Amino acid sequence: MSLFKKPYLSFSEQLKLLKSRGLDVTDDTAAQNYLHRLGYYRLSGYWYPFRKPIPCKKQSKKSISKREDQFLPDAKFEDTVNLYVFDKKLRLLIMDAIERIEVAIRVDIAYLLGEYDTFAQHKPEFLHGNFTKKLNPKTGATKYDEWLKRYEQQVLRSKEDFVFHYKEKYGLPLPIWVAIELWDFGLLSVFFSGMNVKDKSIIANRYEISDWAVMESWLRNINYARNVAAHHSRLWNRNLIDQPKLAKVGEMPDFDHVIGKTHSISRVYITLCILTYFLKTICPKSTWPFRLKSLLDELPKSKYINISDMGFPKEWRNCSLWNE
Repeated sequence: MSLFKKPYLSFSEQLKLLKSRGLDVTDDTAAQNYLHRLGYYRLSGYWYPFRKPIPCKKQSKKSISKREDQFLPDAKFEDTVNLYVFDKKLRLLIMDAIERIEVAIRVDIAYLLGEYDTFAQHKPEFLHGNFTKKLNPKTGATKYDEWLKRYEQQVLRSKEDFVFHYKEKYGLPLPIWVAIELWDFGLLSVFFSGMNVKDKSIIANRYEISDWAVMESWLRNINYARNVAAHHSRLWNRNLIDQPKLAKVGEMPDFDHVIGKTHSISRVYITLCILTYFLKTICPKSTWPFRLKSLLDELPKSKYINISDMGFPKEWRNCSLWNE
């Protein structure tokens, strides 16, 4: 049985509660409209940094900072809404970059494996043994079995004209260069992880990534960020669960400035670095990095938040990655 005891509150009551806790509201009507349109719970993630912190008695790696219900002095409802809008724009910008990267790597995989076999995605002999043979003791299936099940569900559910055309004219399976058009980033990243080391290395080298394992972890990191963005969840200061690997110092100079910096690697900053690095090869004339820099200027000017909360190190503007 649920222990949740908080009462239902109308929008006006929600606003009254926020004001009683010290949140500065200059326009009650506009604030109620935002609560109505966006929801109290969604916005609560954006006013969390403006709440008074509870001092931690013990500091440890696993300690989680907590906040009081009361707001810090001069905390403004307007800033929380502007922070929400900033985060929304950030998510949209990230999705723009991910689309280009996803399409490019789909082609890389299809072109490489398609030369081995037209239906390479259905041929375990062209994939790594750990992916195709190693059983999960809990499910009794391999990662490839699980991947193939998800992929085949995509084929069955697809309403795309090209899928109907191939089914009607040729039947199944689809050639790999057709099949990849149905892969989402999750299917793409998992399939890449299941490829042979030689093939992963070939694709990683195309992007001047020193190690296939680094690229594999980058794709997982991008997929995590994509899932957060696609579900309209808060991203700007989120602690990223799927953190990427980095090359050794000197192997990829663009990333030397974040090696050993846990905060930068665990926040969205590292994902922005990865996206920028990929786009330098895929779309070298892209204005995406400039649009990102412009968006950063829209982060609300408040003494309680800044871009370091996103993982940006102080010297980031001087790094080679952002100056090419």
